[in-house]
Amino acid sequence: MKLDILVFGSHPDDAELGAGATIAKEIANGKKVGVVDLTRGELGTRGTPELRDQEARKAAEILGLSMRINLEFADGFFVNDKEHQIQVIEVLRKYRPDIVLCNAIDDRHIDHAKGSQLVSDACFLSGLLKIDTKWVGEDEWQDPWRPRQVYHYIQWKNLEPDFVVDVSDFIDQKMEAINAYASQFFDPDSKEPETPISSKNFTDSIRYRARDLGRLIGVEYGEGFTVERYIGVRNLGDMI
Repeated sequence: MKLDILVFGSHPDDAELGAGATIAKEIANGKKVGVVDLTRGELGTRGTPELRDQEARKAAEILGLSMRINLEFADGFFVNDKEHQIQVIEVLRKYRPDIVLCNAIDDRHIDHAKGSQLVSDACFLSGLLKIDTKWVGEDEWQDPWRPRQVYHYIQWKNLEPDFVVDVSDFIDQKMEAINAYASQFFDPDSKEPETPISSKNFTDSIRYRARDLGRLIGVEYGEGFTVERYIGVRNLGDMI
């Protein structure tokens, strides 16, 4: 199955938090979008890997994803080396996305920047003819594939975006997908330990950050991304 967009996250819920509304918008526009979670978030203070698996499946249904898989890298300890790059390359060559979205280039959680660089490097390497890979259970060698664009969504830190997507009609769907991860976010009745993302302030910040980015481009809500190379436009009329 070829995808239009493949979204990578170091942990379940990264994709929803960083790009959930953009994902929903692209799917509504007829694009096929999938998500690859690099880890199961097993070091997370709240919840369990099994519970987060269930929550990820629920969020996938809310967004209407074409596929979602988990590579089960070691939470907190995966590295950007050949072994991990090859596994990401196999996914890229399997689903052949035109656009890849991945973690923030710099963030509070160490896995975010690591995952960002790992996916970015794998996107380049995936286009090299002399790297041989096979998909699990298949006999044929995979053809090289390099996405046209790699964009990085913004997470905890307020990085300055290179572009902002108008997601005004999809912010509620984003919040519904995020709330599928009930173990992780604000619940006044929860007995779990508090974390930086379990406060009401954090949950509220998702919407007001999107509103502020929207304000800056003249719409109600926006999601910001950074780029690895200059953005090209076909004409000035394409811009908001």
